[in-house]
Amino acid sequence: MRTIAVIGASLAGLRSAEALRAQGFDGRLVVVGDEPHAPYDRPPLSKDFLLGTVDRESLALSDPDALAALDADWRLGVRADRLDTTTREVHLSDGSTLTADGVVIATGGAPRTVPGALALRTLDDAVALRAALTGGTERLVVIGAGFIGAEVASTARKLGLDVTVVEVLPIPLGRVLGPEIGAVCGELHLDHGVALRCGVGVNEVSAAGVVLTDGDVLPADLVVAGVGAHPATDWLAGSGVAVGNGVLCDQGGVTNVPGVVAVGDVARWSGQRHEHWTSAAEQASVAVRNLLAGTTAEVHDRPGYFWSDQYGVRIQFVGETHLYDEVRYVDGTPEDRKFAAVYLRDDVVVGVVAMNNARHFTRLRRQLGAAPLSTPAP
Repeated sequence: MRTIAVIGASLAGLRSAEALRAQGFDGRLVVVGDEPHAPYDRPPLSKDFLLGTVDRESLALSDPDALAALDADWRLGVRADRLDTTTREVHLSDGSTLTADGVVIATGGAPRTVPGALALRTLDDAVALRAALTGGTERLVVIGAGFIGAEVASTARKLGLDVTVVEVLPIPLGRVLGPEIGAVCGELHLDHGVALRCGVGVNEVSAAGVVLTDGDVLPADLVVAGVGAHPATDWLAGSGVAVGNGVLCDQGGVTNVPGVVAVGDVARWSGQRHEHWTSAAEQASVAVRNLLAGTTAEVHDRPGYFWSDQYGVRIQFVGETHLYDEVRYVDGTPEDRKFAAVYLRDDVVVGVVAMNNARHFTRLRRQLGAAPLSTPAP
């Protein structure tokens, strides 16, 4: 391959560019990113950056010298509009076209929006939200009790705002962590004076406030929606690249089109999208190796890992929760807001979760897939 285009300049795109050079690709490398900023870290946007304890320079994923060493053509503030896999051309929003032998799709996701509510996905979103939170806002309503919504609510409470969280599901994070641990996460909101409305949706955001499906109206100076994201695949229409809730790939990030791989939030590896920081970083080296090899020479089979910081509590999770039949606490208790627990299916460890218990979490995650469970030494 002489030219490789990486479409997407966030974590997955940067790690792909780094992996290409590390694995010996010395041809032309073009990185296209729809934001005007150099690659930056997204997780702090809803926490430290929103709180004002870190600045935008601290978010950089790489320093200028390291970026320069990649010898890449950075096309920032430019969007990929169309991919023609027949001519191997990527058509960009500035009217230019680039031709590439290989393409890494790393376009991530776009937030689902609610009219009248702010969303938080990008650095510019975070700058606008921080200005709103610190500009005289007293009452905040957060739509969605997922990780982004919960972290925004936590940060807003630290800033002294009155906060209400609205969640359409009966239990916050129930789909991700299961009902038992999800309920504990819901209690974190209540512990810190946040009003939590579960099992009710939003009809509209109006001048009067947030109108709920049960008829209640929540007064609000500011409304933030954290209701998930959808994979950014619109630009692939007509390309021949198979999509369906993400770019369809095998376990090595290889798509149905030769010379095209996908990584990060946009990629659906073997039927699953892993929308987490570690997955985006880890997938890059595997997909790039397969791109350069022209076949699936390596697969990524590590279980998904994520963390979330809410109200001074670090929540860590690894593995899967669907079809588990028992949650077993190994250390601590939910009441103490410090514990480590495992998800079991037929006495096999399929997941590990912890609150403020990194030591036991690290030990327990080594037992994924193991049976019987052995209890870590204190």
